[in-house]
Amino acid sequence: MNPPPSPALADEARPIDTNERLVLLDVLRGFALGGVFVSNVFGWFSGRAFVSREQLQAAQDTGPWWDALAIHGVAALVNGRFMTLFSFLFGLGFSVQLLRAEARGASIVPLYTRRLCVLFLIGAVHLLGVWYGDILTTYAPVGLLLLLFRGRSDKELLVWATLLILVLPMGVAAGMQWLSGPEPAAGTEAARVLKEQAAATRAERMDTFLHGSYPDVVRAHARFFFGEFVGRLPPMLCALFGRFLLGFLAGRRRLFHEVSRHLPFFRSLLRWSLVVGALGTIATLGAQYLLRQKLLDSQGLSQYYLRPVRQLGELGLAAFYASGLVLLFQREGWRRRLRVLAPVGRMALTNYLGQSVLGLLMYYGFGLGLMGRVGPAASIALTLTVFAVQVAFSHAWLARFRFGPAEWLWRSLTYGKAQPFRQDKGVVAPSP
Repeated sequence: MNPPPSPALADEARPIDTNERLVLLDVLRGFALGGVFVSNVFGWFSGRAFVSREQLQAAQDTGPWWDALAIHGVAALVNGRFMTLFSFLFGLGFSVQLLRAEARGASIVPLYTRRLCVLFLIGAVHLLGVWYGDILTTYAPVGLLLLLFRGRSDKELLVWATLLILVLPMGVAAGMQWLSGPEPAAGTEAARVLKEQAAATRAERMDTFLHGSYPDVVRAHARFFFGEFVGRLPPMLCALFGRFLLGFLAGRRRLFHEVSRHLPFFRSLLRWSLVVGALGTIATLGAQYLLRQKLLDSQGLSQYYLRPVRQLGELGLAAFYASGLVLLFQREGWRRRLRVLAPVGRMALTNYLGQSVLGLLMYYGFGLGLMGRVGPAASIALTLTVFAVQVAFSHAWLARFRFGPAEWLWRSLTYGKAQPFRQDKGVVAPSP
């Protein structure tokens, strides 16, 4: 029988051991990361975000049926859904760290603060040197706000999450619109000039991505992020923190630690989340169709009311995916299949950063130059193939090393000393 840890050791912050990990959470994280990769490549690396709505519609009308199916499938089942799940898991991870710190009688504040500061620095390098779509520089400061909600009751967490996801984004968006002043009415000369300027900017940006050198691309990324992208963040930050709170609440209730005790909850969640997600998605896609047909004003109040509807669609389907995977994980056959995703989830930071690098090399001009030249269905197939390679790589890497390279760097900088990297000789790594 091992002796109990000394008080000094119990109070000392330390990394999570491999045998302390919840494999189910690694599976969920790996599943979410694959969906985020598809969404990022489909919307951003492929160049679709920099093409006008009219051009996209013309390409869809003249393209093959499988491309139209891919476009509608991503809009209904992928966009926002997997990022919602990924954000939820971030908040859940905070609760796991908090529970372990409390079990050791240690304060989570110093360690968690250092951890997020290092994450922000990694994200800053990623943002400025690789890709403008970085989420780490957003997750880190918003994640610090979780410390303010440690002592809140479950009811308060749920109320705050609801307000942040469904209500506050509307107010923030309306306030930003009011501060920026009214946009020119559709059909006026001013609106036409703005539209032409935006089209010229998008065309110039895509030309840089396809024909510019790496320094040119970095400068174009910075101009886009600080000039346009950052202006979209405030309403998104409210919803993001709401998802963090939902994950924190789920972790504190130990829903994923003790699944067998909460199976009725997950079965009920599976049914109701599908209903909510389907209704929200159908309403959102219907509104987008009305916008394309000019039957709905893109600058009207309806756009503010559609925000919570879209959030319900994203949150509902994300909850459906999570609860479905949890229930499948309780079956032995499915558990063996799903555990294939555990290593890529354990190396989520490494694989997330790697996806940005691979996206640049596949779609930008200094790589294969596929931007604007690959159809939607082919782009999805290529992305899933690359993700399968990441899964295989993660298995091979973790058979030899304890952490992914980015995870090792994150831990080492957080704790101020190099962490053990290689697997101990003679010790077989736990099979994912």
